[in-house]
Amino acid sequence: MRIPAAFRRSKGLIGAILVLSVFLVALLAPVFIPEDWATQMDMRARLSPPTWAHPLGTDQLGRDLMYRVLLGAQTSIYIASAAVLMSIVIGLPLGLISGYVGRTTDNVLMRLVDTLLSFPALLLALTISAVLGPNLQNTIIAIGIAFTPFLARIIRGEALRVAQMPYVEGARTAGNSDFRIIVHHILPNIMPAVIVQSTISLAFAILAEAGLSFLGLGTQPPDASWGLMIQASRDYLDRAPWTALVPGVAVAVTVLGLNMFGDALRDALDPRAKGGS
Repeated sequence: MRIPAAFRRSKGLIGAILVLSVFLVALLAPVFIPEDWATQMDMRARLSPPTWAHPLGTDQLGRDLMYRVLLGAQTSIYIASAAVLMSIVIGLPLGLISGYVGRTTDNVLMRLVDTLLSFPALLLALTISAVLGPNLQNTIIAIGIAFTPFLARIIRGEALRVAQMPYVEGARTAGNSDFRIIVHHILPNIMPAVIVQSTISLAFAILAEAGLSFLGLGTQPPDASWGLMIQASRDYLDRAPWTALVPGVAVAVTVLGLNMFGDALRDALDPRAKGGS
């Protein structure tokens, strides 16, 4: 089924606007919102529904949910971005070396990657976080390691494809070193796939962070994150559903925007994807 070009463009624009808005909030909220606004407790206003004084309501400790969800954006985006960056730092050289060198090196590296892929990403992140202990840095490490094999596999496939191109064979014939061929010929031509996969991985990393924090193995108080806010609201869903709805909508909108933007990037950077289903 062919997707109309106008729809693809509008979808990418909407996704870009959503992503840009969330990243601007994560970047600027701590500048314009003092931290004590998000941590200030008012027990007289606990579990208050949305009002003029508290546009998104308050949580079980009387803290303003609007301020907390804005500041929580910084924590969630920071963890997800750092985890994806870590997966690129590890997975990019793994995939490049495996795809370009091949033979025994490829077999050894890909068997290691396949071992990690045999575990669901969230389960692997949960295990690593439980072993290392729940805090912000360990959450980044856990998610980063869990997402590395997916990126390494994609990079390896792209490296295999590019390594067979005539211009790479020409570079070998001209006597270029393997390092120069990888840096100047293979790496630039696989970057579109890396960029697209990183965007999609960022969406899943946000969900993974929310899941880890909800289970008590991610961000810890007093830090504010969307997953931690949902976890703290589980005992009050019948009385104050907005305490879970507000951070839940923030997660959903961010993931939706990243997925739409990632699809648009794939269409723009990968000619083979244009006009697809």
